[in-house]
Amino acid sequence: MFGYSRQAYYQHIKTRQQQVLQEDLLVQEVLRIRRTQKRLGARKLLVMMSPFMAAHNIEIGRDAFFELLRGHDLLIRKRRRSKPQTTFSGHWLHKYENLTVGFVPKAAGQLWVSDITYIHLEVGFSYLSLITDAYSRKIVGFYLSENLTAGGCIRALEIALASCPMQGYLIHHSDRGIQYCSQGYPVL
Repeated sequence: MFGYSRQAYYQHIKTRQQQVLQEDLLVQEVLRIRRTQKRLGARKLLVMMSPFMAAHNIEIGRDAFFELLRGHDLLIRKRRRSKPQTTFSGHWLHKYENLTVGFVPKAAGQLWVSDITYIHLEVGFSYLSLITDAYSRKIVGFYLSENLTAGGCIRALEIALASCPMQGYLIHHSDRGIQYCSQGYPVL
């Protein structure tokens, strides 16, 4: 009996069987939860399962729970979401001086700010070019395009100029991405 008394040996076997049963119960509950929430992480699972564990008199710490999930290949691997880079300002094209340093607009139509953001679709991305009036926070121009060419930014600027013609001195600010420094982008 390998150094155990007969009673201690049977107690050890019984305890181990109970532990295996509890682990199996936990794994089955994790699989049940993961049917509906496939990407739920181990920490949230542990919190979510605490009423279940209390009802079944199961006590397990965080590290042991992680080991249990790792042993059954149930840990969720962090995935990197592919997201596009919308700004490349390390280009060779001419960059204009930043006129917005210390400038606080006092009325609408003094400072327009341009940016591009991406919209995640089921397959791929679309790119939304926006021009916002910094004082009123109103979007004065926008255009949704399938690619990151300067065409979307130019079209958003054309829409902004058509809807809110310049009434005086206007600063048009961007992140100096390649789209805004291209030859096709008009200089105001």
